[in-house]
Amino acid sequence: MTPACAGDAGFVMINWKQEKNGSIVNQRRKTDAGLQSFTLVKYFSFTALGVILIVTLILSWSISNNAKEVMLKQSEDYSLLLAGNLNQQVFRRFVLPAVVRYGQIALRNPEQFDYLDKLITGLVQGMAIDSVTIYDSSENIISYSTVPKLVGMRDKGGIEYEKALRGTANSKFIYSGSIWSLLSTDTQVSCQLKTFIPFRQVKESGESGDAIMGVIEVVKDLSRDYVAILKLQSRIILVSSSMMLVLFLVLRSIVSRASRMLERRTEERLKLEEQLNKTENLAHLGTMVATVSHEIKSPLGIVRSTAEILKKRIEKVAPGNENLAQIIVDETKRLNTIVTEFLDFARPQELKLKAIDLHTILNRAITFVHSTAEKQNIVIDTRLAEDPIIKQVDEDMLYRGFLNILINAIQAMPEGGTLLVETSQSLKHTITLSFSDTGIGMSEEKVSQIFEPFFTDKHKGTGLGLAIVKNIVEEHDGEIQVESRENQGTRITIFFP
Repeated sequence: MTPACAGDAGFVMINWKQEKNGSIVNQRRKTDAGLQSFTLVKYFSFTALGVILIVTLILSWSISNNAKEVMLKQSEDYSLLLAGNLNQQVFRRFVLPAVVRYGQIALRNPEQFDYLDKLITGLVQGMAIDSVTIYDSSENIISYSTVPKLVGMRDKGGIEYEKALRGTANSKFIYSGSIWSLLSTDTQVSCQLKTFIPFRQVKESGESGDAIMGVIEVVKDLSRDYVAILKLQSRIILVSSSMMLVLFLVLRSIVSRASRMLERRTEERLKLEEQLNKTENLAHLGTMVATVSHEIKSPLGIVRSTAEILKKRIEKVAPGNENLAQIIVDETKRLNTIVTEFLDFARPQELKLKAIDLHTILNRAITFVHSTAEKQNIVIDTRLAEDPIIKQVDEDMLYRGFLNILINAIQAMPEGGTLLVETSQSLKHTITLSFSDTGIGMSEEKVSQIFEPFFTDKHKGTGLGLAIVKNIVEEHDGEIQVESRENQGTRITIFFP
């Protein structure tokens, strides 16, 4: 290759790396953008759910409060109606007869008081009325009450009494307790409705007159209704909260699952991109290596042939110096082996499949390395399956793969040891071949890089041997695994379908 060509190749490689790095950066930016988008969606979902929860609680509270107001309004209307009926009955059945009989109304008269008391007690009996009180119109004093101790008390009417005395019926609620009171047995929940209406004269037509004779106060106990309202409020809030909690858990489950799926897909995508980058890198590297190796191989053959001719001539002209030419021959052989490895790794291999017993290929490779193993005090122990293992394979390629594994195992036992070769075939027709040595072993870091092209921990070699083995095994739809521990040996296992 000329310098110009070399420069062009370097320029192409630099441009390719720049383009590739740009592609990786773009892919990572897209991945990061996708993760950020999902994170924003996740935060938006939880925020929206929180807002919905708050709105739902406010809406539930508003609905329950509205229900409470409706129920209390109904009770107030009923009390006003009851008070109006009392006004009619008391005037017709007590005031008029008392005026006719006694000439005037005097509740200090026990007979009049008892008659009025019997009349009112009969009217409100069974109506859950706590008390009925009649105030005098001339002063804020209680003239009559179903609660005897209240009779004669002054200034108990308050603002409501003043409003009723001016002709305006009104009511007020007296509460104690809340929703939280339902969770405690110590706090009493109670509710009273006090209704004040002007005690008017009644015309013969049944309509109320303008003259106000006093004020009637009706006190009704609404504790049971109030407790029912509080329970309704608590149920609405509890149901709403439970539904939102379920929605939150479902959403969290969906988001968590989606997050895991996205992370898994992102990892798979990154691994795929990394593998693709590595494959493309190796493809470009292989093309360059194949070109360089091809250019070297031809002149290398010429150098070797020339050295062999030179050796023969030196033997005749200067006997004893032919070892110098032999050095050239040996080194060219070694260089030729390296170039061949480069070519085998770089150029695509076309399989020449034929049915053959894998034991035949193994025994051939073992026979080749047997003498080398004996020199290093290495015992090769073969435990092959009893039955032949017939498979469609490329014999030459598989032989080279087995040979590489055996040579690596022998090199890993410089002080001697045992090399165990085993084969088996399972019921599921999975073929297993294993090569175990008792050599120096490898660390986890080296094991993870052992099939990387050009990786080697030896002073000699290209680092392509096991990379070529891996390619050969994968070309046969197989799988190769490595287990190793430092100073405990290495086990290489091949699986074929």
